[in-house]
Amino acid sequence: MTLMERSPGRLLFPELLELLESPVYGFRPFGQIIRVEDFVADGRYVLRAELPGIDPDKDLEVTVTHGVLHIRAEKTKEAKDTKEPRRSEITYGAFSRSVTLPPTAREEDVTAVYRDGVLEVTVGLEEEHKTADRRIVVQH
Repeated sequence: MTLMERSPGRLLFPELLELLESPVYGFRPFGQIIRVEDFVADGRYVLRAELPGIDPDKDLEVTVTHGVLHIRAEKTKEAKDTKEPRRSEITYGAFSRSVTLPPTAREEDVTAVYRDGVLEVTVGLEEEHKTADRRIVVQH
């Protein structure tokens, strides 16, 4: 029997947080979710987020707290023209997304790069230490 490893400060059900933010099952309107993709490459966890049309110096914040990566951004409508568009499918306002990092993530080794409307966050991963099974002698 294998027991789940718990880290102090980690959420008991981290996937529940992500499920609640899902546009299908969650409580957010469809247009206000940050769409992401993630994978592991070269010993690093990589997350890419679509964030077109924002200024990363003013409108973007990336933080890591207790094993959860938080992305917050805001896209404001430019007031160049006083006329309202006939149709606008562009979403403006505040956006956020929280993603649970893998248990082996090193929170002190995080980098973020914003290029061509895509934010790429990489997090270093520790090697998993596998312990050998050993039999314990029961005294009687």
